[in-house]
Amino acid sequence: MKSPWKVLLAAPLLLLLPFLTSAPAAHDDGPGARPSRGHSCVGCVLVVSVIEQLAQVHNSTVQASMERLCSYLPEKLFLKATCYLVVRTFGPDIIKLLSADMNADVVCHTLKFCHQGPGQPLCHLYPLPKEAWKSTLEKARQIVKKPPPLKYSRGGSDICSLPFLAKVCQEIKRAIKNAVPFRDGDSDNYSVSPTLRGYHWRGRDCNDSDEMAYPGRRPDHWDVHRDSNCNGIWGVDPKDGIPYEKKFCEGSEPRGIVLLGDSAGAHFHIPPEWLTASLMSLKSFFNLPTALTDELDWPQLSGATGFLNATSGIKENSIYLRLRKRNHCNHRDYQNISKNGASSQNLETFLESLSRNPLLDHPAIVIYAMIGNDVCNGKSDPVPEMTTPEQFYSKVMETLKYLNARLPNGSHVILYGLPDGTFLWDNLHNRYHPLGQLNRDVTYGQLYAFLSCLQVSPCSGWMTANETLQTLTSQRAAQLSNTLKKIATSQKFTSFHLYYVDFDFQEIVKKWQKRGGQPWQLLEPVDGFHPNEVASLLLVDGLWDKLRLQWPQVLGKENPFNTQIEQVFGDQGGH
Repeated sequence: MKSPWKVLLAAPLLLLLPFLTSAPAAHDDGPGARPSRGHSCVGCVLVVSVIEQLAQVHNSTVQASMERLCSYLPEKLFLKATCYLVVRTFGPDIIKLLSADMNADVVCHTLKFCHQGPGQPLCHLYPLPKEAWKSTLEKARQIVKKPPPLKYSRGGSDICSLPFLAKVCQEIKRAIKNAVPFRDGDSDNYSVSPTLRGYHWRGRDCNDSDEMAYPGRRPDHWDVHRDSNCNGIWGVDPKDGIPYEKKFCEGSEPRGIVLLGDSAGAHFHIPPEWLTASLMSLKSFFNLPTALTDELDWPQLSGATGFLNATSGIKENSIYLRLRKRNHCNHRDYQNISKNGASSQNLETFLESLSRNPLLDHPAIVIYAMIGNDVCNGKSDPVPEMTTPEQFYSKVMETLKYLNARLPNGSHVILYGLPDGTFLWDNLHNRYHPLGQLNRDVTYGQLYAFLSCLQVSPCSGWMTANETLQTLTSQRAAQLSNTLKKIATSQKFTSFHLYYVDFDFQEIVKKWQKRGGQPWQLLEPVDGFHPNEVASLLLVDGLWDKLRLQWPQVLGKENPFNTQIEQVFGDQGGH
């Protein structure tokens, strides 16, 4: 399963929409890597479908709809310019083929973004043409007469090969691979920039020229002269000469929140208006550059470390915001160390980005939430590729030993179990995908089959009509959850206490249904796989209640000086 950056920096227009297939990223992918044939095919089919639907919605020509799509895109990241480049390259052929009533599957096979190899199944999103496929494809090729320039076909254009971008691409690749900020003046793993692993992912640095000033550390000499831990509390009360950090925070048991997660924890999200022609406008893509530089993740809105108000309108807040409300001395102390495609088997490749000094920093609450990729892959036969309980045990223990050596004493680690993903097919398969809502012609079941055929499915074990395969995947997930439970009940560590919590999606569904909602509303509408913002916040609401009632020691005390902190320091410097 491929990285979003493969499509982002390799295939011009295809960087816009095919990310739904690339959420579970291979950890060694990077900006210079090229998209797989499967991802290029998906990207082409989606883009051509949107072009066709824009023409339908606005009763315009295909040429006008392509220009309309380009006009919606921002100038940043060369998105608009790239779009016009692709229109000039492929536009004439797309116009000819769509004018001849060829659907997106035929168009993309004709342009060679999609390919059916010898002995391979024909992968298609839409129903096959009434005429035989081979004759339809031959007719389409006769219409085009010549293939598009090889220079641009199938994502061959790589902007990272340009001399003036090569170095920047390498630095971006390093930041994404290692899960560390791209801009970090003092190399303390904290940044003053929001994206490219900046403060959307971990607390904003308050002094990017001082490596000893960062969120989560114990105050340096009670922060009399400077804010060494970036919580906004520093200086001396002129009334009594007592440092504010000592007065307000001493004994309040400050602690931070750290998430070790995958794309669900990072809150992978593709806004449906990026794919829905009837919703597209000049405002639709305003956040696309930010989303791309956050790897199509939205950690600033995630259930664990989100610091912005929920866009979903529900009242629940993230674990971080609840910890901050409980004790304002926790301000900015959050780290979302999650990656698309992360699993127990590759976590070690970016775990070192965890920033916690066992001697200088406050304790932390670490949530280990590898909830899918140990059982999810895009293979046609996914079971042999799933992590075994023995492999899982070994890697989880390696991670816990690493944490034991690096977390301050008094920390807490929570192991999250894996879900039963059969709810994906059960609740979505017969519903129309955003791409199919206009003409009622693409269901999630069709999308799942298309992705699985191309072997780019985020989870072919659950996103399938094959009940036997669904059951096998759920059984393996349950085995891995039991392994976590066994570890939590049998292992002891010196730096932290260990806990296990089930991923109880059914409980989330019940909560949501009591509010009048439906289960399908808890899933990301575009990828049909990830829990959405509502589900994530309901999930952490359940976790918070469990901690508050069963393990209150994990959360620390409520700070009686919160009101006074607000009076003296206001918002403590924002995020």
